[in-house]
Amino acid sequence: MAGLLDLLNSDLGKTLVNNASSQLGQDKVKTASALSTALPLILGAMKNNASTPQGAEGLLSALSGKHDGSLLDNLGGMLGNSDILSDGAGILGHVFGGKQQNVANAVSKKSGMDANSAMSLLQMAAPIVMAYLGKEKRSQNVNDGNGIGDLLGGLLGGGAQQEQSLITKILDADGDGSVVDDLIGMASGGKKKGGIGGLLGGLFGK
Repeated sequence: MAGLLDLLNSDLGKTLVNNASSQLGQDKVKTASALSTALPLILGAMKNNASTPQGAEGLLSALSGKHDGSLLDNLGGMLGNSDILSDGAGILGHVFGGKQQNVANAVSKKSGMDANSAMSLLQMAAPIVMAYLGKEKRSQNVNDGNGIGDLLGGLLGGGAQQEQSLITKILDADGDGSVVDDLIGMASGGKKKGGIGGLLGGLFGK
């Protein structure tokens, strides 16, 4: 199964990093680091939501309609678009249950990017994750809750359980940032080569 590693090591992934760094006024290495932390957290939160029948049904519905993957066909022209950012904010609010500031703080601490830029990056990334899921759903003909759970688990790779634990910690945190050090092991990719950690390292020789 194609994972996010394949996406982010592709031309599409380079477009994402280049455009996001330009939009945010951040260097590419910092943007790559922030994305390598943000994407598994977004995916993991979606997997958590899809663990209930109602959540899975809602996600399947979204992936069959607005988020069918067509965004990826014009990614370079869409990043930073106000509609995309608004859509991203809505997705984040839904999947993180209003705790997206904790997630932005975690991404900020891991990458060195300021929290406001980290939040904007999350808003850019969320619709892209949804579009990628929509494309994978269509190509694999996923039509039920079990299938969408398997799809999300496959994209997260072997470290899915670790990501779920970190998501729970972040969403339960009081916002003081004390849990975000736990992200370092996940995002460095040191413990599970081939998992989602360190997704973008190959792009920059890190």
